[in-house]
Amino acid sequence: MRRRHLVQAAAAVLATPALSSFAQSASNFPTKPIRLVIAFPAGGPTDVTMRQLAENASKILGQPVIVENKPGAGGTLPAQQLQTAQPDGYTLAQIPLGVFRLPYTTKINWDPVKDITYVINVTGYAFGIVVPADGPIKNWNDFVAYAKANPGKLSYGSTGNLTSPHLTTELIAQRLGLQLNHVPFKGSADLMQAIGGGHIMAAADSTGFAPLVQAGKLRVLNTWGEKRLEKFPDAPTLKELGIDIVQNSPFGIGAPRGTPPEVVAKLHEAFKKAMEDPSYVQALARYDMVPMYMGPQAYAKFAQETFATEKALVEKLGLAKGS
Repeated sequence: MRRRHLVQAAAAVLATPALSSFAQSASNFPTKPIRLVIAFPAGGPTDVTMRQLAENASKILGQPVIVENKPGAGGTLPAQQLQTAQPDGYTLAQIPLGVFRLPYTTKINWDPVKDITYVINVTGYAFGIVVPADGPIKNWNDFVAYAKANPGKLSYGSTGNLTSPHLTTELIAQRLGLQLNHVPFKGSADLMQAIGGGHIMAAADSTGFAPLVQAGKLRVLNTWGEKRLEKFPDAPTLKELGIDIVQNSPFGIGAPRGTPPEVVAKLHEAFKKAMEDPSYVQALARYDMVPMYMGPQAYAKFAQETFATEKALVEKLGLAKGS
């Protein structure tokens, strides 16, 4: 009996340094720079707003939050990187809505709901469809009329295959009986270069198009929120055009599965304070975006619910695997 107690005591002593070291690392977090991987290229609305958020969070955490751009694959590359990252809070990722569609369109070995720790939702996009201001399409009726008269010839760009701009435009087209020619890009910056250069006839995008609209180079045909955007008061919403769709595509920040709760709590608190800083609110306002806060529990619930609704959308558009 005494020998067994000695063995147990020795085992406890051996285990204690590791446990205390783990607890200490969580309590002292962060002790080095944090990497925040975002899903779209430099220069677009996501990049500009997330860099401001990261700068604000750096001041609160006492360590740099370094933004890394990983565009492509419909905005899902950052979430995929979480699957091989250490669950220590030093690798974070933007989680666009496209992440919840991925298992329905691509064979993957991870689950967007179970294999990501949801830290905080920060905002969502204001979307719309734009065309060149000097082109033949002057309003939404022109767009629809041209598409109906020329099936498959009206080319529009988006920020990538299976992104919200792509799928929402295809849903609009399906409801109106239109056949469009989709051209995917890696993000808003590339997309705006393409439409500005006359390579496509229209673009479905977040309001990264604002500078070109204000410069008189692009025209907004519609926007996708509940109400008209202050910056583009003449552009009708989809609902005003008789299309019962609202899309604002919330996104936030995730960490690898298994990230310690104490670390998640510290990250959440820092990014929540960073969201409340006027500099972030002003950065969002440049693109008609607003703060959309969800804490870890609410964000995880949102992920679960969105995973189900996106399945229905992908199947409706005939884009599911094997369809």
